[in-house]
Amino acid sequence: MALKVIGTGFGRTGTDSMREALGILGFGPCHHMLEIIAHETQRDRWRALAAGGTPDWEHLFEGYVSCVDWPSAFYWREIVATYPEARVILTWRDPESWWRSFSGTILKHLTGEGDPDTLGRMLIARQVFGGRPDDREHAIATYRANVEAVMAEVPPGRLLVHRLGDGWGSLCAHLGVPVPDVPYPHANTTEVFNARIPAR
Repeated sequence: MALKVIGTGFGRTGTDSMREALGILGFGPCHHMLEIIAHETQRDRWRALAAGGTPDWEHLFEGYVSCVDWPSAFYWREIVATYPEARVILTWRDPESWWRSFSGTILKHLTGEGDPDTLGRMLIARQVFGGRPDDREHAIATYRANVEAVMAEVPPGRLLVHRLGDGWGSLCAHLGVPVPDVPYPHANTTEVFNARIPAR
């Protein structure tokens, strides 16, 4: 099964809402960090890749129709090239707003005491943010650089920049499907995230 939709945006840019939206539109199951938290097989496969393994995208995305969020967003260049027919979505929010959300949720799992070999620490802390996820200016610069790279490298006709609050219209037009008769999802707020994944 080939991926039909590839998300390139960092976590905390509306990726869980997008995951739900893609499922409603018929592009599920959608791969997201929640899949790795929930499934040991997923954890093992992606940890092996983050540790330097050779990617086998068909194996990593076995059973999935789309992907958003980390870990796949870190590898977007390779995944976009591997699935040339897939549509690409960059979930986006203002960088300062992103930092406030990131620092109040994901960041606490990337620093301090804890298993150094979690996927979050191996991939997000060390590789995405170069070992400096708690350096605000560096993290925001890294976020901006990812946005700029996606917009520069993915052809405009293949890419949708989906901002928080954009809703169904542009997304459905990009994917060539009708707008559903349900509200656009609003998932995984800071409060929901912290209740779902308590700090270790």
